[in-house]
Amino acid sequence: MTELTIALDAMGGDQGPDIVVTALERALSSFPQVQFILVGDKDILQPIVDRYPVVTQSPRVTLQHASQVVAMDDKPSAVVRAKPDSSMRAALDLVNNGTAQACVSAGNTGALMAMAYLTLKTIAGVIRPALVAALPQQNGSQSLLLDLGANPTCDAETLRQFGIMGSVMAQQVYKQSHPRVALLNMGREELKGHDTVKQAAQLLKDTPGVHFIGFIEGNDLFAAEADVIVCDGFTGNIALKACEGMADLLYTNLKQSLDGHLFTKLLAKLLFKRHKKSWQWLNPDQYNGASLLGLRGVVMKSHGNASANAYFSAISHAIEEAGVDLPRQIHDRIEYALLAQVPDQRK
Repeated sequence: MTELTIALDAMGGDQGPDIVVTALERALSSFPQVQFILVGDKDILQPIVDRYPVVTQSPRVTLQHASQVVAMDDKPSAVVRAKPDSSMRAALDLVNNGTAQACVSAGNTGALMAMAYLTLKTIAGVIRPALVAALPQQNGSQSLLLDLGANPTCDAETLRQFGIMGSVMAQQVYKQSHPRVALLNMGREELKGHDTVKQAAQLLKDTPGVHFIGFIEGNDLFAAEADVIVCDGFTGNIALKACEGMADLLYTNLKQSLDGHLFTKLLAKLLFKRHKKSWQWLNPDQYNGASLLGLRGVVMKSHGNASANAYFSAISHAIEEAGVDLPRQIHDRIEYALLAQVPDQRK
């Protein structure tokens, strides 16, 4: 892997810097050619880093001071002006000036999207960036869902671009040679849905290099029928959180049922130990990390309440995207699509 540098917003998130430094310790051994810049208040960071000899002694770790912290309840519009020396902004600046190839933050999602958009700007030809994450599938693979909330409303051309960007990501990062792209809709029939999603379907059909398979419904999100699932941010955010809520419900009910009897509790432990590898793909930590696609740099949003293992996953995803220079790959594909686009697509 070409030598990369990853900027870590150490102050973002609900868990604070301890989680970030713990994840960094693991990343140092997992990615021996990658450099890391921990960004945050040195008075807070240094005592934490000192507790981790591997991090303290590594020549691949640099601490960069930032005097301000973006709180989880800060308003994005206010943060951009009021906190120019925040750890989040400083990490994004490192990507913007080329010092780092990716930024990872568990901080305020709205603030990160606003700052990233203003700092890095979008790739030429891209209308709006999209928030994308992977979903586990029934066959053990993963599919990409976008947008997850960056754009509550989208026109047809924006949805088409999401399909293009998701297809590029599926090819370059997930190594799918011919990713299937679908639009999330209220039915599979061509007559179903509002005008925007119907127009987007026609645009995707006419887009070279995109294998568009049509519409899928919400109950197909985990059916391994599509590799890239496209929707507006309002729909995607609700779909994702509904799935998370259902997963929590099932887990809680199952745990309560098993914990109620000693025999079932022992049986569950035995089964989990025996089939650990088979169930490992369901571990939510490995899916942590939503990428903000369409920017001139890699920006990875970790869940605010992520564990150290989950934050490590976000770092890993950022390294994968930076390693293939995903922004450049998207730029090339968008440029190709714009040159080949059909006339009057904005009508």
